Amino acid sequence: MKYKAFDAADLAALRSICGEGRVTARDDIGEDFCHDELGGTFSRPDARVRVTSTAEISAVMKYAWDHDIPVTVRGSGTGLVGGAVPLEGGILLDTSLMTKIVELDEQNMTLTLEPGVLLMDVAKFAEEHGFLYPPDPGEKTATIGGNISTNAGGMRAVKYGVTRDYVRGLEVVLPNGDVIELGGKVVKNSSGYSLKDLIVGSEGTLGVVARATLRLLPLPKYKISLLVPFPDLESAVNAVPEVIRSASVPTAVEFMERDVILAAEEFQARKFPDNSADAYLLLTFDGASREEVDLAYETAAKTCLAAGATDALISDTQERNEAIWSARGAFLEAIKASTTEMDECDVVVPRSRVAEFILYSREVQKRRNIRIRSFGHAGDGNLHIYVLRDDLGEGEWKAKLAEAFGDLYAKARELRGQVSGEHGIGYAKKAFFEESASPEALALMRGIKAVFDPKGILNPHKVV
Repeated sequence: MKYKAFDAADLAALRSICGEGRVTARDDIGEDFCHDELGGTFSRPDARVRVTSTAEISAVMKYAWDHDIPVTVRGSGTGLVGGAVPLEGGILLDTSLMTKIVELDEQNMTLTLEPGVLLMDVAKFAEEHGFLYPPDPGEKTATIGGNISTNAGGMRAVKYGVTRDYVRGLEVVLPNGDVIELGGKVVKNSSGYSLKDLIVGSEGTLGVVARATLRLLPLPKYKISLLVPFPDLESAVNAVPEVIRSASVPTAVEFMERDVILAAEEFQARKFPDNSADAYLLLTFDGASREEVDLAYETAAKTCLAAGATDALISDTQERNEAIWSARGAFLEAIKASTTEMDECDVVVPRSRVAEFILYSREVQKRRNIRIRSFGHAGDGNLHIYVLRDDLGEGEWKAKLAEAFGDLYAKARELRGQVSGEHGIGYAKKAFFEESASPEALALMRGIKAVFDPKGILNPHKVV
């Protein structure tokens, strides 16, 4: 696709739509809007446009469509694969001002809101009204629009599922500016193709989410965490299938290693409840009654001890819960702070192959002579493997990163896994996705993209 060179007339047109104060010209756009959280993909937009309504999104998209200008949608910019980076310049469509919670429907147990609402605010609002919004990615300052675009998962996915399971309806602006309603408040829908579910996880390549209706659950009355130390990671991760088979399904099952815990302690200047073991499982349980929760964690503790755990530490005080979960939430930033640059392999493998993959990542670390750290969701097989640059020169870093990623993604394919469990493909993982997906599947995806966006103006060079 040949895009129009952005000029002063385009800038003036956008300012006529959104106002002078919400349209920033290229030279005045800060570098924070040229990359995402990891920063490995960098490109400057020609204009940053902060929209406040569906009507404004529609008008901006119609102008971009009529003038062949590329558009990239951005929320908080917390992505890790370059998905919100405007590779062709053009318009950066910023939805961060669209923060209205439109409606809480207590009878239908739905929450309708704009895409710029932060995940932490969704969770807080729901809880204040006696409801639970289950998706729980680690980055709480991500927007709900970003979560929908990547089909974010998080720690509670093992019991509750991922974002797609909680999106009931969407208002979407198509690349040509048309506005469509997909889904709604209904629980069941067999009316034709599920276009709503195509938008979820499409990473802003098919349409712009302007409003979402989310499914809520009753807020569990009781919850408890269990921190379980193991002598090694293999025994910890191998215990997970036994735990899930033997007890009520845990809300979350996280694995963590001592090196990452120590990094989080240093980063936060706060002690973790226990750092003596090489590996840990962190399990949480919730339910409607204390008896249900107690039975679940007691059964899980016995299963873990039988599988080689050295202890089972109940986290039933606010102080201990805060120490554990604040450390878990800081893992990514702690690893990032420990090195000069890093990149992530966000693979997902069958639950029974998690230990095999993690042990293989240690082999890669040794063979490629590069530092690798990991943590993740053992309960659903989604692993976060970070390759760290440290003091490597630019050329050596790129070569070693490519080698390590080649090894890791090849192993994921061997274990019948997938390239991404929750962070998406974006631009940074596109080559690995093309190696992993079949030619037939890629052709179908490109065909879907062509139907939604025949001009290719929406988030170009992403996913497929």
